[in-house]
Amino acid sequence: MSESVDAQQLQDEAEQFRQEFGRIREAVGQVIVGQQRVVESTLTALLCGGNVLLEGVPGLGKTELVKALAGVLELDYSRIQFTPDLMPADVIGTNIMNTDDAGRYQLEFRKGPIFTQLLLADEINRATPKTQSALLETMQEGTVTVGGTTYRLDPPFFVLATQNPIEQEGTFPLPEAQLDRFMFKVVVPYLSREELNEVVQRTILRKRVSVSAVLDGARILQLREILDRVVVSDPMRDFACRLVLSTHPNTEFAPESVRRFVRCGASPRAAQALLRAARVRALGQGRAHVSFDDIRWFAAEVLQHRLLLNYDGQAEDVAVTDLVQECVQRLPVEG
Repeated sequence: MSESVDAQQLQDEAEQFRQEFGRIREAVGQVIVGQQRVVESTLTALLCGGNVLLEGVPGLGKTELVKALAGVLELDYSRIQFTPDLMPADVIGTNIMNTDDAGRYQLEFRKGPIFTQLLLADEINRATPKTQSALLETMQEGTVTVGGTTYRLDPPFFVLATQNPIEQEGTFPLPEAQLDRFMFKVVVPYLSREELNEVVQRTILRKRVSVSAVLDGARILQLREILDRVVVSDPMRDFACRLVLSTHPNTEFAPESVRRFVRCGASPRAAQALLRAARVRALGQGRAHVSFDDIRWFAAEVLQHRLLLNYDGQAEDVAVTDLVQECVQRLPVEG
């Protein structure tokens, strides 16, 4: 009797999650024209505590998307414009010497803009590797360590970073260790004819769209507790693991193209990300259990930035997304 009650409660929570997810997506959609896949992917990562790397040419609304999310989710918001001369202390803060009322000298920590809940790291690949690495601890642990003292950021904490894929002068590619800390890499596509007309019309008419808060930080943390209860059966877990292993050229699950063009496959974090994202998609459809399609759905966003091409792959300009798609299509349900 107790199991049936718990199952019914979880199903009711799944339906509530579906409705709230729909309201968030609709509210963001009032500001962002088109880009449904981008919005869905970004919301999915944020709801399960993941960081997102948005890649696209200038003018596609990446910054506006982050601003809209900050308004809809009612979170503290900071923006850092990354430049080559930006220092780690400009991001995380620094200790300064100060005097108290008695005239005694003491160190005082001045917090940097990273002490927020939703951080926009704009054009992150323009900063030097030293400054980029200042985000590593925070993205993984949600903490900042300065001068031997560790400070914990208020949850929930998210990093949304943007980068331009076509402009390489004056940029520093993100190291693999930092790329792996992004749950999703989301490629922002060009707008369609109808969407571009809508954007231009809004700009000409100066038709500003305001968004109202739908969720706050406390509710996001509650939704994460629901996510943890979504059922992931043994076959689903094994499928996610085999999908990650199929990106490694030296495993039995790898297709021929991966064996030829990939030097290094995805890390264990990818398997965790696949299942976390699958749980969000399942709840978003009102289900309390993960399916094979849920795991496949975000495979490109989870895997494409975690595969490293070998010399042949780089020489032939192989598209990593095509390799991921082949892994998804060729991997059998039963292994």
